[in-house]
Amino acid sequence: MIYSTATVPVNPPGETTLTRAQVWKGLEAKARDARLFLPVGLCTRCDVTEESATHFVREATIGGETLREIITLEPQRKVTFFQATGPREGAIVNEVSENDAGDLQLTFYCYLGLRDRQPNGPEEQAEQGRFDGEQGYKAALLSTLKRTRELLAEGLL
Repeated sequence: MIYSTATVPVNPPGETTLTRAQVWKGLEAKARDARLFLPVGLCTRCDVTEESATHFVREATIGGETLREIITLEPQRKVTFFQATGPREGAIVNEVSENDAGDLQLTFYCYLGLRDRQPNGPEEQAEQGRFDGEQGYKAALLSTLKRTRELLAEGLL
């Protein structure tokens, strides 16, 4: 199994201050259309295909892989992506919280396996390394906050 976690401050020195509500708007927009947040060309399709009071279903093609995710929103707090189909199974969470000093922070964590692969085998170990590496989920959190600031500045959130 792959377990990865990363936390970054929402408002580091020198950056435009974001409120919890603004971070939430960014996370919700990312959940509904990953194309707004991922590098150009990485996500070629991202469609909400079902929606209810408790969740929505998103079908996407990301990095050439087709996937279906059930996404739950806990407003102002947490977005959880359950991997229904695709190369991974499990859950990915993005959570807005406050540290002991009351400063906003954004946390990513996941508990995943690779479908049809040996548990803790070489493929999962490689994926674990990518998640925890320099271009892994910490970089994705920073990119999400940067893109949220850009969308706000453009009046799109």
